[in-house]
Amino acid sequence: MARSTVSLRVDALLASGLLAPSGEAASTGGRPPTRFALNPQARLVVGADLGATHGHVALADLTGRPLREVAEHVDISAGPIAVLDWVVATIRRLLDEADRNAEDLIGIGIGLPGPVEHSSGRPMRPPIMPGWDGYDVPGHVRRHWDVPVLVDNDVNIMALGEHVTAHAALDHLLFVKVATGIGAGIISGRRLLRGAVGAAGDLGHVAAPHAPDVLCRCGNTGCLEAVASGQAIIKHLTTAGVPATTNSDVVALVRGGNITAAHAVRQAGRTIGEVVATCVSLLNPELVVIGGSIAQAGESLIAGVREVVYGRSLPLATAHLQIVPATTGAQAGVIGAATMVIQHALAADRVDEALTRSDRGGGPHAAVKAP
Repeated sequence: MARSTVSLRVDALLASGLLAPSGEAASTGGRPPTRFALNPQARLVVGADLGATHGHVALADLTGRPLREVAEHVDISAGPIAVLDWVVATIRRLLDEADRNAEDLIGIGIGLPGPVEHSSGRPMRPPIMPGWDGYDVPGHVRRHWDVPVLVDNDVNIMALGEHVTAHAALDHLLFVKVATGIGAGIISGRRLLRGAVGAAGDLGHVAAPHAPDVLCRCGNTGCLEAVASGQAIIKHLTTAGVPATTNSDVVALVRGGNITAAHAVRQAGRTIGEVVATCVSLLNPELVVIGGSIAQAGESLIAGVREVVYGRSLPLATAHLQIVPATTGAQAGVIGAATMVIQHALAADRVDEALTRSDRGGGPHAAVKAP
């Protein structure tokens, strides 16, 4: 590119606040060159992670780092209007607490605990979300802020959050969430794979070995979720006379040394491992990350997954494969949702559109295109 073009572009980005001076580089003769870097505080994004019984919303900078966040009990079965109105109210609260204007907001990302058609942001027949099927989630939120609203399933955004936070150097990663349900997020070539309509990674409803007659909440029988999810483990423990009603109860039992609970969680890991072994052969990831509330039980779950994956997959696929617990914990979803928006909003063509709009009255940068 011509020096004049680069100068115009840098000037436009500096004027927008997206770019800021970052010291000087070493001189190679003559005046030291000036460095520039992204200004993370220039704009804000929102990441919202909605689960079956929780809502977590964060106001983040342009690196995805949460600046303010709120986590509360939210019942997804209350329906889209009640839940999304809570999200809107929480965003307003966070903006007020951060003393920032709504004009600083460049996008909102939302993760939902069910299948989502990513192109439209509409949930598609989600089994635990009554009233949400086909609901216009982006449209509801955009009534309050005229910014992009991106929606995805919760496992995809957790995979993004874990990747950018803990494993950004890796190209290929499989994130498996084990909680009330089971799902997977697939990072390949550093990109999130959603499939044709956003249904990629729906491991929970893959047929599990040795479970042909177990009814799943999706209506089919023999699904992995029906025999290895948190709910399935709770049902097994209750039948065995061990009281447990929540995933937290299961985790507490395992950490407290309950043999029956530890055995049930490890067996669930083995069953999940049978399906993950197929994924390893198909996708050849560098890393498998196990997250979700049941993964907090410690090594029991992951040991079961490792036992089967390393035994069933070909040596070429597992020679350097690691299977590890998630490290981002409860923040994976909000960081991932924020990252989804940042990747969208900071694409070169969208930055160019934003600069052109800001200079619509005429100026030297209006016609400068993004490199």
